[in-house]
Order: sequence, then structure tokens, then C-alpha cells
Amino acid sequence: MASASRMLTVAVLAALFASAMAVKVKLTVQKGSDKKKLALKIDYTRPNDSLSEVELRQHGSEEWEPLTKKGDVWEVSCSKPLVGPFNFRFLSKNGMKNVFDEVFSTDFKIGKTYEPEY
Repeated sequence: MASASRMLTVAVLAALFASAMAVKVKLTVQKGSDKKKLALKIDYTRPNDSLSEVELRQHGSEEWEPLTKKGDVWEVSCSKPLVGPFNFRFLSKNGMKNVFDEVFSTDFKIGKTYEPEY
């Protein structure tokens, strides 16, 4: 029984630690986004760190598509209409990796800010 109790304690502490280390991300859909293009301003809040890579995985796909940074906007364009809900994978300059599933759907609104659930 002591072993199960220790395992539960470790699991709870790990969950608390993960919550304390949670990265705050906000994705705002920019003008120019449409059915085949997604342009995002991404607010990534982690002290002394910034994004180095952003990738998108469309619903039903196993492939991660890289977004390109143009100024302060991250963009991806496809030859076919994008299929949501969209999953995002981030890599920071300090090596932090985050994946956020089903952040928003295909019926996104220009100017709207979406925040992934943790």
C-alpha cells in the first residue's frame, strides 16, 4: 500500500509542477486568413524565451505542416481547404516543446483570439 501511496504523491506533484510550468499561448487570426491560408499572431508567454518553430496539424492528418514567420505573423498556406479543428506544436528557442490539440475550428473569425485549453 505504501508503494501505491508514493506513486500517487509523485503523480500529484508532477501535475502541480506541470501546471506551474504551463506556457500561456494566445493565437489571434489575422486579416488575409481564409479557407486555404492561416495567418496568426501568436503571443507566447514564457520569461526569457520566444518561439523558434510553429507547426499545424489538420484534423485527421498525421502530418505536421510548418508555419513561416513573416514579421510578427506566422503563416501556412495549402493548396486545398484547411480542415479543423487545428492542432499546434511549438518549439521555443530554449527547447521548450508544447502541443495544443483542437485549439479552434475551420469556422475561425478574423481578429478573434483563441487560447488553448490546458
